[in-house]
Amino acid sequence: MKLGIIGAGLIVEEFLPKLVQIEQLEILGIQSVPSDMDKLKQWCTKYNIPLATSDFEELSQSGIDTVYIAVPNFLHVSFVEKALNSGLNVIVEKPMTSNAKEAQHLKELAQSKGLFLFEAITTRYFKTYQKIREWLPKIGQIKLVESNYSQYSRRYDAFQKGEVLPVFDPAKAGGAMMDLNLYNLHFVMGLFGQPENQHYFANVERGIDTSGVAVLNYPDFIAVCTAAKDSKGKSGSLIQGTKGYIETTLSPNLVGEVKLVLNDGSKESFDDGLSQARLIPEFQAFVKMINDNDLEACYKELEASLSVSKVQTQLRKEAGIIFPMDN
Repeated sequence: MKLGIIGAGLIVEEFLPKLVQIEQLEILGIQSVPSDMDKLKQWCTKYNIPLATSDFEELSQSGIDTVYIAVPNFLHVSFVEKALNSGLNVIVEKPMTSNAKEAQHLKELAQSKGLFLFEAITTRYFKTYQKIREWLPKIGQIKLVESNYSQYSRRYDAFQKGEVLPVFDPAKAGGAMMDLNLYNLHFVMGLFGQPENQHYFANVERGIDTSGVAVLNYPDFIAVCTAAKDSKGKSGSLIQGTKGYIETTLSPNLVGEVKLVLNDGSKESFDDGLSQARLIPEFQAFVKMINDNDLEACYKELEASLSVSKVQTQLRKEAGIIFPMDN
């Protein structure tokens, strides 16, 4: 994979040291706004990246075949669309888009061009998450599922003082559902599929959800997805069945050690040790699918992202959180 990066935020700064370690992945350039050029040039020097630019055309013609897009949520659809129309495969940071309509459009565009499109959602690619799927039959009939991702936002204090920042701005597709509860939805729906129905009970301040609880109803059990940017809490997931339970030790974007506890007292645990290098498993999977030209596997993941986007959009709108791009 010959990769170009669009964006210069904290996620890119965090991921760069990990990206350069991945085999069969070469970073050829980074693009951002002109005011970020000094930062980009420093990164390019540090990580031996040939190109720092503020021009997409220059990036697209630098020899890349794939672009990783890490810009604010509301800009995802336009950047992905431009990249796909330029013949590039795309990895886009979560959430893939601001709403399900945009996600459907990008899915159809990627498929019509025979290109790869991935949502960078770490949860689905951890071996710990795969172990949960393997263990599920052992705990009998599922009765209750909980997934919590609560993290006091460093921007919440400023928001309370009246400052409007992208992460709490409806015009920028912000909010707890978009930023954190998305991981809970992927955790639950990746294991159990589409719920029969769903409802969202949100704490809404100035038109945006600062925290909230989504209830997903399945035929035989209930799943509760909790996310907060306005308060701290104990993050992690718990799956309860008639013969035992499975729990994770970290938030669903990391998963962490997973534990199986059965009613007969037997226990198992597993940890792939990659929770603090969360980018590596997903990008290794992306590289493999592209190198193997496995569009079928890619589009399966893309369909899962679209399903989550549909539920996420319905939940958000039910709570009265409307984005300009919804119209």
